Amino acid sequence: PWWDWDDIIDLDYGNEDLRRYMTEAMAYWVREADVDGFRCDVAGFVPLDFWDNVRRELDAIKPVFMLAEWESRDLHVRAFDMTYAWSWNDTLHKIAHGKADVEALKVYYAWNDRFYQRDAYRMLFVSNHDKNAWEGTEYEQFGDALEPAIVLSVVSEGMPLVYNGQEAGSDRRLVFFDKDEIEWRDHEQGELYRRLFALKKEHPALWNGAAGGRMVRVPNSAEAAVLSFVRAMGDDRVFGAFNFTGEEQTVTLGDGPQPGSWRDAFTGETVELTVEQTYTLPAWGYQVLVGP
Repeated sequence: PWWDWDDIIDLDYGNEDLRRYMTEAMAYWVREADVDGFRCDVAGFVPLDFWDNVRRELDAIKPVFMLAEWESRDLHVRAFDMTYAWSWNDTLHKIAHGKADVEALKVYYAWNDRFYQRDAYRMLFVSNHDKNAWEGTEYEQFGDALEPAIVLSVVSEGMPLVYNGQEAGSDRRLVFFDKDEIEWRDHEQGELYRRLFALKKEHPALWNGAAGGRMVRVPNSAEAAVLSFVRAMGDDRVFGAFNFTGEEQTVTLGDGPQPGSWRDAFTGETVELTVEQTYTLPAWGYQVLVGP
């Protein structure tokens, strides 16, 4: 009733017959087509108890994976495995345009750590169908902050999304409701994603939800400009540092879990980290280190 979405019918979920029909429609695709799950558009506009019951009935056929295009802790209790981290994207967009700094990003991660369930998957993205069509390409949205934002979406807590064409470096706004073909090509961004996903698969510290390690802050002397943290799971450790400013930053690393010998995930170079160490990152630069 608040938007003129003339392509969508405003269904009445107060009608039990409608609920049964919608549940059976979803069950059909699991039972007959063996689909592995659903992405549910604007999931927060549908009653939570409907989703809870749907999940129960679908899982009785086979375990499914459910993604909600919404941002709510309650959806994770029974119905959904993953929700969109809209606020993560919004925070990084503000940082990219000079309207916020890294302190705002730490607010997001603190909220994610304490508000959401440990096994909740939060989907991190720099582009999606809505962002690309209505607000701009990833290049328009993030500019020089794009590459560190992509890397952060993979190595921080959350499950990264690759939207159509990102792996080909697509720099066009795709038409939303009509066929709009992507120009597929080899592109350095595709190679970046391949290396990042191989890294994520190889290191349990970077795995999703409760299977991966929590982000533990590494204090530094420029907290408004540089985000630094360690994720660990068992003996596996990953260190990440990100300069979300247009100027080179030289910081002093504080008392955190970073001391030790590391290997640069991209160059293979050995790096030693200590407490009270001077550490430099270029403008919009980042470094990802893994335990040897």
